Amino acid sequence: MTSLGTPFAALHHADAPLLLPNAWDHASAALLAGQGFAAIGTTSLGVAAAAGLPDGAAATRDLTTALARSLGTVPCLVSVDAEDGFSRDPGEVAELARELAAAGAAGINLEDGLGPAGLHAEKIAAVKAAVPDLFVNARTDTHWLADGDPRETERRLDAYEQAGADGVFVPGLTDPARIASLLKTLDVPLNILFSPAGPTVAHLGELGVSRVSLGSLLYRRALGAVLDTVGDIRAGRRPRGDAPTYDEVQALSSRTGPAGR
Repeated sequence: MTSLGTPFAALHHADAPLLLPNAWDHASAALLAGQGFAAIGTTSLGVAAAAGLPDGAAATRDLTTALARSLGTVPCLVSVDAEDGFSRDPGEVAELARELAAAGAAGINLEDGLGPAGLHAEKIAAVKAAVPDLFVNARTDTHWLADGDPRETERRLDAYEQAGADGVFVPGLTDPARIASLLKTLDVPLNILFSPAGPTVAHLGELGVSRVSLGSLLYRRALGAVLDTVGDIRAGRRPRGDAPTYDEVQALSSRTGPAGR
């Protein structure tokens, strides 16, 4: 079975975009699964920052695989943010993909970091050869790290499609007209990173976007809630908002089972 026939792939061909919230640990993943999300992603920034490590520096391979194993008990499908595969060697990236699939991951997100498109395509092909049913979401950083040249974006995404990517991801692209134009060049689902200042999920769906990720937004918002809460307490105010109780957080660790896999 290839990834085109998997439950995770099917979520990219529904009437509405797949809204993919991103977790950074078991508790956040279980909390999201408890809200009824059929699938979640992980956030490399959240995983790295929580461990005091830099994001995008290939420093969290072991933490990422450990998290994937931990999330194997969470009752929803999981796509793992694996930076650039933590290696320039396509064979090593393929081995990582095998480990993630064995842990129960349904998908993997691989970013090019604006490195050579040919090398990234080789990584994608190696992963698909090693684990055909793992959904490969191929990310290009033309809008994230550069000026978003449409021709360069299309050139890279075409190479990744040809290498076997099941979907493509262009974080930083928020302009509706440019999204619509890019979609005309694609034969696989397009993933867009949600921006609070950009189009709504519904609007992205009207454009034809298949998947909307939240990236590190939830993690950063959680840190913001920490600062708001401690600031209120220090100032003598009652903390704003609600928080799960101790028992509710404890219960997150007992949410196990293969539902949705």
